Amino acid sequence: MPRHPYKKIDFKVDPIYESVEVAKLINYIMKDGKKSLVKRMVYEAMEELQKVENDALKTLYKAISNVAPVVEVKPRRLGGASYLVPAEVRKERRLYLALNWIINAAQSRANKEFHTFKDKLVAEISEAAKNQGQAVAKKAQTEKLADQNRAFSHLRW
Repeated sequence: MPRHPYKKIDFKVDPIYESVEVAKLINYIMKDGKKSLVKRMVYEAMEELQKVENDALKTLYKAISNVAPVVEVKPRRLGGASYLVPAEVRKERRLYLALNWIINAAQSRANKEFHTFKDKLVAEISEAAKNQGQAVAKKAQTEKLADQNRAFSHLRW
């Protein structure tokens, strides 16, 4: 048992969209502390989404809800063997996984169709909102693995 209980850090909302999700998206994309560069890129992507989908924030929320997994597997070691035990995903982790899967799917897109990361991000968010794309496939793969291993759910503790 830890001596000091975990203290949850309050996350500041994004100043333009007043959304925690947009602020976390910016922080997850950020590399080497270049936050202003990433902010500009994400805001341009949201403006482009606004042109395509009419409401960029709703589209982002829809994409996150379509990509966020409900269950995942966690390895448990028991008697020399390792079992993949399905477990429900906490709300904070669901958001983290969804945003990271969207970012990774956007990064792995081919450069032939899209030239900048902003274009890739817009395409991945709009596809995820329509329940398509690599990020949604990653969610399906994770939940399928959890479903296949539900026989080990009694090992959850």
